[in-house]
Amino acid sequence: MSSNGYSDFIKRYPDYVATSEIDQLRANQYPLLAKEAHVYLDYTGAGLYATSQLQAHHKLLSESLFGNPHSWNPTSTHSTELVEQTRAYILKFFNASPEEYVCVFTPNSSGALKLVGEAYPFGTGCHYLLTFDNHNSVNGIREYAHAREASVTYIPVVLPDLRSDEAKLREELANPNRGCFNLFAYPAQFNFSGVQHPLEWIAEAQSQGWDVLLDAAAFAPTNRLDLSKWHPDFVPLSFYKMFGFPTGVGALIARKETLRKLSRSWFAGGTTTVASVRGNKFYPAEAPAGLEDGTLNYLNIPAVEIGLRHLESIGYEMIHERVTCLADWLLENLNDMKHSNSASMVKIYGPLTTEARGGTIALNFFDSHGNIIPKHFLKEQANRRNISIRMGFFCNPGAGEVALDISGDELSSCFSRPSYEARIPDLDFQRCIDPRASGAVRVSLGLVSNFEDVRAFLEFAEQFLE
Repeated sequence: MSSNGYSDFIKRYPDYVATSEIDQLRANQYPLLAKEAHVYLDYTGAGLYATSQLQAHHKLLSESLFGNPHSWNPTSTHSTELVEQTRAYILKFFNASPEEYVCVFTPNSSGALKLVGEAYPFGTGCHYLLTFDNHNSVNGIREYAHAREASVTYIPVVLPDLRSDEAKLREELANPNRGCFNLFAYPAQFNFSGVQHPLEWIAEAQSQGWDVLLDAAAFAPTNRLDLSKWHPDFVPLSFYKMFGFPTGVGALIARKETLRKLSRSWFAGGTTTVASVRGNKFYPAEAPAGLEDGTLNYLNIPAVEIGLRHLESIGYEMIHERVTCLADWLLENLNDMKHSNSASMVKIYGPLTTEARGGTIALNFFDSHGNIIPKHFLKEQANRRNISIRMGFFCNPGAGEVALDISGDELSSCFSRPSYEARIPDLDFQRCIDPRASGAVRVSLGLVSNFEDVRAFLEFAEQFLE
């Protein structure tokens, strides 16, 4: 392993010094990291919130009364004003023209994806195209497609970098099912290995008759998504992944033109202009209200604008630069770790450089004989050091199955066992396949990551060298 000293790091990445404002921010606004000696490396799972966000939100709630926005009384009107103000600010933050886009509030990005899946007009002859490396909430849309007799096609990812097979993708994009509705879904950054896919795919697919769903949940925390430059039809978001608080609030940013294609077979409080029992009739409200079921999380929604302003005060350029420097250093040092017999201790799944990849790194540890070091042992050791990392498939089975070389035949043999016809617990799945079924270790960098976090993880990793 190359030296992990700070002076060596700065010589290699002098631009990191320009991000030193984040160190001061971390000390002032994220004091529990130091106070409780946390090494937080799970930013793809959830961002962390600043004390200033909590203070601003508490001040807002303590100085005003807010009521259910589905009315016109003073407290209701006050809530509505703040909800609409936040909605407008989200569009502004992503540079999305209100003439082109609408912001629909959802519980999280999964809720936004379910909304698209249940309302997209799949039918016989229609097509759902998606990459192998999608999150399960994107994979789940296939069940709506299957139920309506639409075809479903996966674009494979290719080892060793786990990037999509672009030749296969272009072959499929060139052949949409004419006269029907075709939806193409892919992640801007996928949450298993951090690979970032070309945003140019959006216009390329649309020019050939596809609607495009761009999953930005893992991308948006450390990368600017400019919707005046890129024009996907659907963008699901989870705000807690961007800035930690609030949880329970996400959004679907959608093009108005494409939203007109959606059709819901269900209605709820707030989604209609008029609903009648005796008349057996309802009239759906226009978006966004027609897509927002029941009463919104109106007390937490204003905290979204507070969080977005927090990110803006730091700047995406600084955040991105810091994460890129730290990720490159981490990748290099982990890849250099060798046992005494020269066998590699770490296998990284995905690119070994930061070109077109984010600060999410999936890997496994191996002993000198090439055996995977068990996850339960890694978890125990990490927890003892107060290191927060994540283990498993991270709701991204396609990428994990390719990375860990779990074949379709192995999976079919496992799933076809009578005892697993309806349900298979995680531990049984691991026994059914082998240790590969325990997935990988994921280290993810984010907003206030620093050099000490990376050094702590490298020191943690070194203990497994023989």
